[in-house]
Amino acid sequence: MITSASNPRIKAACKLRRSRQRRKEGRMLMEGVRLVEDAWRVGVHPETVFYAPALIEHNSRALALLQAMDAAGVKSLACSETAFAALAETITPQGIAAVVALPTLPPPERPTLILLLDRVREPGNAGALLRSAEAAGVDLVIFAPNTVDPFNDKAVRAGMGAHFRLPIQVCRTWDQVRDLLGGVPLYLAEAGADLAYDEVDWRQPAALAVGGEADGAGQEARRAATPIAIPMLGDAESLNAAVAGAVILFEAARQRRG
Repeated sequence: MITSASNPRIKAACKLRRSRQRRKEGRMLMEGVRLVEDAWRVGVHPETVFYAPALIEHNSRALALLQAMDAAGVKSLACSETAFAALAETITPQGIAAVVALPTLPPPERPTLILLLDRVREPGNAGALLRSAEAAGVDLVIFAPNTVDPFNDKAVRAGMGAHFRLPIQVCRTWDQVRDLLGGVPLYLAEAGADLAYDEVDWRQPAALAVGGEADGAGQEARRAATPIAIPMLGDAESLNAAVAGAVILFEAARQRRG
């Protein structure tokens, strides 16, 4: 059993909290029974699993997951609670963490509904947008320059497994963004726009851009997109970025069901 937070395997896994290290190694660290289980269900085989026997001894779901991975030959390392705490970023660790390869699902040749995150810097919002995108039928998510790393620990937890089921492309330049958009109409969620989000014909190939909470989208997105708004009652000036994105994406899903 690993008993020290200074153990080389623990320290190597902890380094994966940094985006630069994740990009360098092509791996990430994720924590939690539900998240590791979601990855396992879509065929992701962790390189290494860390678990704390004292934290999972009464968790039948965690024990079944660990047993299944062990039967498949996944390397599992038992840890003391103290050692496991070094891996955990949650307040109440569930006792399982895994090192996995970064998801690399290829983008579809002709995506029909694209979500573009531009200058969204809050990882919780990014993860929530990914979760909504998957549920609404988005087939490609683009992370524009100056946007949070989609594989940030908080973003991965908020995504609830969407990272492993949805093609994600991280772009370093706007030329890359434009290539991925492929000329489909781009709409930008923006409070006060003249065009309402439900006046757009979402049955046609389209892309939705969502900007950050503080400063909104950048100039490149604004130049390329048609602004659309969500009409609101009351005195609220705007919605949270993740909420606004979900409202518009599910309008697109509603139209496409029809």
